[in-house]
Amino acid sequence: MLKRQVIIVLLLCGFAVQNSIAQTATENFKPVTQEMLENPAPEDWLMFSRTYDAQRYSPLDQINRKNVSKLQLAWSRGIGTTGEIQSIPLVYNGVMYVLGPEGVILALNATSGKLVWKYAREMDEATKRRARARSKNLAIYENMIISTAPDNFIIALDAQTGKLIWETNVDQGGQQTAGPIVMNGIIVSGRACQGRKRDSCFIAGHDAKTGKELWKFYTVPAMGEPGSETWGKSPNHDMMTASTWGLSGSYDPKRNLVLWGIANPVPNTRGDRHGGDASGTSFVAPADLYSNSTVALVPETGELKWYYQHLPGDDWDVDYTNERVLVTTRINPDPKHVKWINEAARGQVRDVTVMIGEGGGIFVNDRGTGEFLWAAPYPFETEHASVSHIDTKTGQTFINKDVVLNQPGDQRLICYWNTVSYWPTAYSPRTNSLYATYIDNCLDMTRSKEGQSERRQLGRRPGYEREKAAGLAKINLETGEIMFFNQSPIPTSGGMLPTAGGLVFNGDLDRNFRAFDDKTGKKLWETKIGGPVTTSTITYAVNGKQYVAVYSGFNFASNSIVRMMEMEDYIMDHFAVYVFALPG
Repeated sequence: MLKRQVIIVLLLCGFAVQNSIAQTATENFKPVTQEMLENPAPEDWLMFSRTYDAQRYSPLDQINRKNVSKLQLAWSRGIGTTGEIQSIPLVYNGVMYVLGPEGVILALNATSGKLVWKYAREMDEATKRRARARSKNLAIYENMIISTAPDNFIIALDAQTGKLIWETNVDQGGQQTAGPIVMNGIIVSGRACQGRKRDSCFIAGHDAKTGKELWKFYTVPAMGEPGSETWGKSPNHDMMTASTWGLSGSYDPKRNLVLWGIANPVPNTRGDRHGGDASGTSFVAPADLYSNSTVALVPETGELKWYYQHLPGDDWDVDYTNERVLVTTRINPDPKHVKWINEAARGQVRDVTVMIGEGGGIFVNDRGTGEFLWAAPYPFETEHASVSHIDTKTGQTFINKDVVLNQPGDQRLICYWNTVSYWPTAYSPRTNSLYATYIDNCLDMTRSKEGQSERRQLGRRPGYEREKAAGLAKINLETGEIMFFNQSPIPTSGGMLPTAGGLVFNGDLDRNFRAFDDKTGKKLWETKIGGPVTTSTITYAVNGKQYVAVYSGFNFASNSIVRMMEMEDYIMDHFAVYVFALPG
């Protein structure tokens, strides 16, 4: 009897401790400063990829290669029933902030999942359906949780109570699909464009304390502005678009630059954009600026400092948006692994920005100037790639003319298609390697003609192997050597997460959540969760205990990827957060 009483008392004490953590987190809340954002505590996850450089590397090592096999579920919680989830949670001071389906924001006790507060924005059903709550992340600054809401308002909530502090309408007909980042009191955010409206495509800066708009950088320059000449024969220039729908940009505090990725030009084909003529714009960068480019902006003003175009005059909607990872590394690429090398930079230690395009290819550029350093095909080399050549001295990219849709009704195979997307890559300083997913998809595309609309369907490149059609990669950023691991027919839309424990976490659309050795790629642990892993993988600690968290649920790309990869047993929904820890 005494033993039972002791157990009950211990359980009650544990429950009280969990509740007190959430209470303490709100009552003893310390505002998040710029210094904290630049140097976050190891136990917190203060932005979409933990740090401004988007490396997603965690210095926590309580969970490591020796004990990860003991990892078990600590708690889980449903976070909605309809909609979509593409976001990544924040964790600060023992509270997890979740952006769920339909733009609902939850503050949860990070040790138990217990609700601290909930904010559900009132929107009409048409807005919910149109926007689908596709924002990728939240931001935290001072005492505010900041969100780009589905109804095109930027909102700031009290981090302790969830009450609205301010809201600002930024509606110019687009959708706020990219989440916010905050630096020096300025919110920078991106968006998807609406229809055929050039002025709905921009990156914006707002005052974090008031929501006041400070600037807009339009991703398609207005006629007569610098860069507009690169659109060549565009009879309806105000109907040309290029969005920033993907993950937020990165920030370099040393240079005070925000680096942001921009997607493909629309309409999708060169001919449709340029009066029916596929040669109506250049086949060499720059073409159709600032589509498929990295832009470096001053956060206070939106001033453009430099740009680099990864693909000139896209013809297939292949996208070079999403995160830019900021790294310092020696430049010594091996010609066995790297196709295009700036020999003048070899042997130098450089501050670089690294990105992988949805249409394939890995690019490494100087992050202060945009100077081209090296690039390589990714995941596999193919004659059907979008880029045929790069001038290694100037960095100019050349579109692959062999796969351009020159005439109405032309059919081409283009590789790749959604080989990566808004589930983020990651970098580990332990191995000087970028960790990335890949899907070996190609696009079989037919240009529209009279009486027949544009056709887009799955294609397979020569050499395609179903058993290696998806997987993970470790890319050495000094040499460019790629090591593939966890190859299978099962694709992922989950983010990569490396830790100081020598681990890399990732999950897939077949509900598998796994940990791998960061050097060898060997699988060290796995479990099944209730739905497909999506985007979100993070790790954090509360009171000295490390946790690993992941979302499950439907996202914008998962259904099409499932069809492409011919998956048969797929659970579409099941919106939930799962959190794992070591026992005891």
